[in-house]
Amino acid sequence: MVLSPNIRGSLLMATAMASFTMNDAITKSASAEMNFGQVMLVRGVFAIVLIAALALHQRAMRPLRTLMMKPVALRIAGEVGATILFLAAIVNLPLANTTAVLQVLPLAITLGAALMFGEPVGWRRWLAVTAGFTGVLIIVRPGVEGFNQLSLFALLSVIFCAVRDLATKRIPAQIPSLFITLLTAVAVTVAGAAILGPLGGWTPLSGRALGLLALAAVLLLIGYQCIIMALRTGAISAVAPFRYSALLWAMLLGYLVFGDVPDALMATGATIIVLSGLYAFDRERKRDRPVAARASGLPPDGL
Repeated sequence: MVLSPNIRGSLLMATAMASFTMNDAITKSASAEMNFGQVMLVRGVFAIVLIAALALHQRAMRPLRTLMMKPVALRIAGEVGATILFLAAIVNLPLANTTAVLQVLPLAITLGAALMFGEPVGWRRWLAVTAGFTGVLIIVRPGVEGFNQLSLFALLSVIFCAVRDLATKRIPAQIPSLFITLLTAVAVTVAGAAILGPLGGWTPLSGRALGLLALAAVLLLIGYQCIIMALRTGAISAVAPFRYSALLWAMLLGYLVFGDVPDALMATGATIIVLSGLYAFDRERKRDRPVAARASGLPPDGL
């Protein structure tokens, strides 16, 4: 049976989201044996080896002075900050809650583009942005019993991700994406080594933990390859909504692996975020505005 480009693209996007969410679940599981600085360090070493091999094979290596370019440096700083905050949240919060908050990223990018670049945003999209962040507040639930301040780490991670993605748009096209990915992986790995001491130091690795982190690095690369193929294969309007399948994977894995059961407030907030994100995307599509960055906004992952 021959699948249409849009169906293939949608399946690839769903596969990418499954890969990213499984990586998150593995990272959360591994954090039971070590602090997240060590997770960043060990997983980063595996990722660097894999990415460097790909970059050499595709002749994507460039001079290190590329780091001096402001958009590149800003993108890497955004990824480092986002990864640290995201891991701080995910090791202490239910997987589904953290993933749900991160679904507001496309709306945060819309907000950032308006504030930083003066991109016009109509009242309908402003309404969608407001609704999306209201959904986040419902999940974070500040001021009520059960509020966990670590939930704010997930929200701050979204802000750093938005900075990362907005800076990425300013990177010259002649710099290969794979080389930027390699620089980012190195920076995040170094950051993991830097915070290792303050977080409690090195813990001897078990064979299980080492295998899990190696698998996490592979899943990240699979996710990135699938999302690139998805955006190149199908129409953005058909492919983008499947990025929200990450939330379904997070709920399923959270229940099966960690025994987490989403409560009513979390489900309500997540529904508001997804609906507002889809509405904002539909408005951009109808106005023929470029939506690739918002459609492919990815969670922090150290790459």
